[in-house]
Amino acid sequence: MALQSALSRVRDAPFLLDAVRAADDLTTAAGQDGGPHAVKVLVGAIAPDEDQVLSIAAVHALGAVFDDSAADVLSELLSAPQLYLREHAAWALGSRNPRFDAVVRLLAGVVGGGFSTVINQRALRRWAQGSPEHIALAVEGALLAQDNPAARARLVETLGLVPGAVATRALVRAANDATEPVPVRMAAISALGDRGADPEIVDMVRRLATAGGELAGVARLAEFDLAATRPVDTREQRPGLTIAQLFLHADLDRELSRAGAGDNGGIATMLVRLGDALVNEAGIDRVLTMSRGSVGSAVDALSHPAAGHVLCPIPLLSEPIDAANAWPLSVAAERGIRRVLTANGRVDVLHLRMADVGSMAAAAVATRLGIPTVFTLAPDPHAVLYALDMTGALTRTNFGVLDEREHYWFRTGLVRRLAAGAHHNVLFPRPKLRDQLRDLLGVDIEQEPDRYTVVPEGIDVSVTAAAARDVRHGAHPALTELTSLVAALPAERRRLPIVMTVGRLHRVKGMATVVEAWAAEPGLRERCNLLVVGGDLEHPSIDERGQLELIAGLLADNPAAVAGLILPGHRPNDVVARWMAAIRTGFGPTIAPGGVYVCGSLKEEFGLALVEALAAGLVVVGPDGGGPATYIEEGSTGFLVDTRSVVAVRGGITSALDLAGRSDDDDRVRRSQQLVAERFTVQAMARALAGVYGAVVAPSARVTAS
Repeated sequence: MALQSALSRVRDAPFLLDAVRAADDLTTAAGQDGGPHAVKVLVGAIAPDEDQVLSIAAVHALGAVFDDSAADVLSELLSAPQLYLREHAAWALGSRNPRFDAVVRLLAGVVGGGFSTVINQRALRRWAQGSPEHIALAVEGALLAQDNPAARARLVETLGLVPGAVATRALVRAANDATEPVPVRMAAISALGDRGADPEIVDMVRRLATAGGELAGVARLAEFDLAATRPVDTREQRPGLTIAQLFLHADLDRELSRAGAGDNGGIATMLVRLGDALVNEAGIDRVLTMSRGSVGSAVDALSHPAAGHVLCPIPLLSEPIDAANAWPLSVAAERGIRRVLTANGRVDVLHLRMADVGSMAAAAVATRLGIPTVFTLAPDPHAVLYALDMTGALTRTNFGVLDEREHYWFRTGLVRRLAAGAHHNVLFPRPKLRDQLRDLLGVDIEQEPDRYTVVPEGIDVSVTAAAARDVRHGAHPALTELTSLVAALPAERRRLPIVMTVGRLHRVKGMATVVEAWAAEPGLRERCNLLVVGGDLEHPSIDERGQLELIAGLLADNPAAVAGLILPGHRPNDVVARWMAAIRTGFGPTIAPGGVYVCGSLKEEFGLALVEALAAGLVVVGPDGGGPATYIEEGSTGFLVDTRSVVAVRGGITSALDLAGRSDDDDRVRRSQQLVAERFTVQAMARALAGVYGAVVAPSARVTAS
């Protein structure tokens, strides 16, 4: 395709997703055209005040033009006033030969922190393979000019990515220097764990590990790294498979006590329950579930290996950070994931589930260790990008600015790379699945059907059954708590049905939309109370604060709604199950029967909380796209609505309350629960995935697309 034609395709694409995909053709055309003319055309297309999508596409296309003038432009763009242009220029430069005049500016991006850290480190890491001394000396120079502890730690971490004696000597100095801040020394010690079994380094790390204090645990982990070797494949000693899975943005424990706080959403609950189910499947001996954790917990887990389903903490040497801002933790994530995968013997398959820093790091480790991957392929962030495009919240004139936080361009590319590199891809059920994957991701699964399998997610119905029993018998602390929450409302608000929504307090989950739909309509507000479960109210993340501020603004505009809104924060999964059961049947003198469940998510790839609500017998309201449309029977077990519209969500809630109050409720409940029991249990999910994993390990076995 000619350069001008490819440029026009990006410029004239009707939807933002189409423009992002067309950018790949522009990059290809630029590489084929080459020369000063291509550079001139692409530079003319960079117009950040007019079309930020085209500007980003042109920057990446410049990366494919192997002409010195293209590299000159990209190097200059590292000093552009727009952050997104600096980041994409660094990304494009990383695929080219080293530009020594750009090294200082790349290091300035590392010093600045944020997403620029990971992008700039990637470029410097690649360049360091051919010019380690130059990069190492440049980092040392940047350290001399920097006294901020966090910035120094990032620079030392970058130094750890540079091979060679110059970098090693600098790391040893930083690790031994008692005047350096603890984060800097931690970064240096962690990096030394990657430097090979040099006797001097081994002795120093051992000494730090036994000295006590904050650094001892990090040094102990570096000891594991220095001693690690890839285990011999002794299949006869453990004939069953070992499966690894991860979600680094969760604080996982057996009790699921943090469910709904921060990024501890449905996937966190599902991974714990799924791991337990998988080890009960024939052919699987062990499941390693990796999530973030402390240095101490990681040391303990490595020192006491376990069998069955093992929760493996990954220390990220950072305070908990939401997924959108966790990209700078990629180096720590790689080290922690590699440590788990090498310390636990043979690992047969690694399952990746989303385009985040954990999957990016894990995929890199799996490639180096030769572990095959399975990827759950879903249109994320594609569906969100499309939804925001349709609402007008995301446009060509603000795409780059919003991309600075959400990294849509990078994440869509990461999805493509993870899917292409996976030995097999797992899909969620969706209406018109093949059409949607083609339209949103540009993936045609009919071309390689043997590489795709549809696997619905599932829930543990025994939890739902136990919750129903507790409600019938009237005994459980969770029910006492719910009764107290409702009893605290004004007297006229008691004995009303409850509309319940559960999830993370994140803008994609639409919690504020649900509150607005209920609070701004007096008739609906007077008909029911609203229970919003989720979020860490004591220590909210950035996303949680944003949603809480939106909700506070809605209450200020509708002060009468304060009397009927219950906002308790996050609760463990078994507590949520009992609250769902209670709001369907009613409980005690304060909670009327006929409550409903509503999900206001902009997109829901599957919707485990919706399935849990159906299992509890609740009428549900969910988004009219993605997974929910495959299991909600419109007007029968629930209602599908356009969750971008407050009016549509309000109408869905009203219809759901009407349906829940009908006399033939028992038949509807039976059908909902039967659907879940037959199709959406975690045991059924485990059986399906066990077949996928077995086929990946034994390629002669065939796995067919549904």
